[in-house]
Amino acid sequence: MNQTLLMHINNSVFLRNDSLVMIDRRFLPVKQVEVVAADYEQVAESIESMVVQGAGDIAITAGYGLYLAACQFEPEAAGNREKFMVKLYDAARRLIRTRPTGHHLAALLNKMLDKLNWEQGRWSGQLFDYVEAAVQRQQFRSEATGRAAAEVLENGDTILTHCFPGAGLLYMLAIAREQGKEISVIASETRPYLQGARLTAWAVSELDVPVTLITDNMAAYCMSEEMINKVFTAADRIAMDGTVANKVGTLQLALIARYHQVPLYVLGYGGPDRHCATAKDIPIEIRDPEEVLNFAGNRITGDKVQGFYPAFDLTPPGLVQEIFTDRGSFIPYHIHKYWSRARTDVLE
Repeated sequence: MNQTLLMHINNSVFLRNDSLVMIDRRFLPVKQVEVVAADYEQVAESIESMVVQGAGDIAITAGYGLYLAACQFEPEAAGNREKFMVKLYDAARRLIRTRPTGHHLAALLNKMLDKLNWEQGRWSGQLFDYVEAAVQRQQFRSEATGRAAAEVLENGDTILTHCFPGAGLLYMLAIAREQGKEISVIASETRPYLQGARLTAWAVSELDVPVTLITDNMAAYCMSEEMINKVFTAADRIAMDGTVANKVGTLQLALIARYHQVPLYVLGYGGPDRHCATAKDIPIEIRDPEEVLNFAGNRITGDKVQGFYPAFDLTPPGLVQEIFTDRGSFIPYHIHKYWSRARTDVLE
């Protein structure tokens, strides 16, 4: 299977000499710039500043950040478990605060802390082992999700994407090609960080899949001209009622798609957040308005103009055709059944 940089997290986020190296996604695909974080605070700052993008990849990065925190605090604690616990939980809270809307980051860090055997010692080693298992689990989920989604693709389809839907989209396209299906992609650029242009469109092109880039305000025109058969997005969090939180702009695409009778599908990877009942339980991250007022380091409007940047929006289940996960597909209203469906991932 032809692969690209963004199909495996360790291609762009990996440990080197007791530090975490991150390929800065703000510069892709023009150049590969390494950001090196020596401690968890630097990892947190990198996540906040969008060095790493994509919900699953952010979660793994934060997991490595917690491991770095353990490496720092373990010698300082000198066997004092209580002192170590206080510092480690503080570090976890700092990392979780970096991106409040996404479910995967907090879920991974909380599970890492829950799985720690405090009596055993070697706490940093335990965390490292869990992060490595999480990397394998993410790869399994990406491929399984992509394989499930590939089943709805038909030869000749043109799909619209938004933001960077993760490795599952790339696996979906690669698997569809192996099945003999010719698929083309239209990617929305996704302001203000242009993940659709810099990450999705580029990664899809690296798979030799035909891809066309459009600005965020062209989707309705393209659908009205019957240029798009299906819409695919990811989800930063899915509530148990089927509400999908994803990159802002997803809701308007869902509304446009419904009007034009184009199905919208969601790559849901590891399923819903069991602790999130409805849309009301999903916090929306409001980012610095300067990110909207500037582009590529240049101010794009007058000094008196204010900006507003909600990084995510909420798409109700009634606008989503189907959610694909590593346990197969679900209609949104049945996503709560995810946890009762069998899986083959032995790393869980």
